[in-house]
Amino acid sequence: MAVVGRCELPESALLRAYESHAYADCFTADIGIAVSLEEFVAAFYTTRLFKLERSILKWAVSKPSTDEQARQLAAGTISEFAAWHVEDRAPNQLLLSDMNSRTRSWLMIDPAPSKGGPATRLYFGSAVVPGRNRKSGKAEMGFVFRALLGFHKLYSEALLRAAVSRLRAMAEKKN
Repeated sequence: MAVVGRCELPESALLRAYESHAYADCFTADIGIAVSLEEFVAAFYTTRLFKLERSILKWAVSKPSTDEQARQLAAGTISEFAAWHVEDRAPNQLLLSDMNSRTRSWLMIDPAPSKGGPATRLYFGSAVVPGRNRKSGKAEMGFVFRALLGFHKLYSEALLRAAVSRLRAMAEKKN
């Protein structure tokens, strides 16, 4: 099983744009193979666990998606996927915004320290932008965010762990 840990956002992270005025988190895992951003994004959004989220989005907000669309997002040939659109992209990272511009999902790769052979550090993070309180006009996260934060952290770790497992399985198929 992959070791997933929480970490600070790297200096170059596109998600840093939200760090000062939103909730932002970052999780990381190292994998002992070379992984491209395209492979990571495709693996992440086609895991069984994420397919469950995609199924919920299909029914809850009428935003269906397919594995093929996940691969197209990964390849950069489409900019919308399920309830998200590409907000920014760099050679080693992808930042998505949800359809309401309240949440961000971010994936990044970097070389990982290795005693021999290629290794990749995988990053996954999220940002939640506070909404405006209708009465006070102040920005606040709200009850639902606070109630689900613990689940969100566990789910984020599970998503990254599932992506690592999928990447390993894909690498074994190649060999």
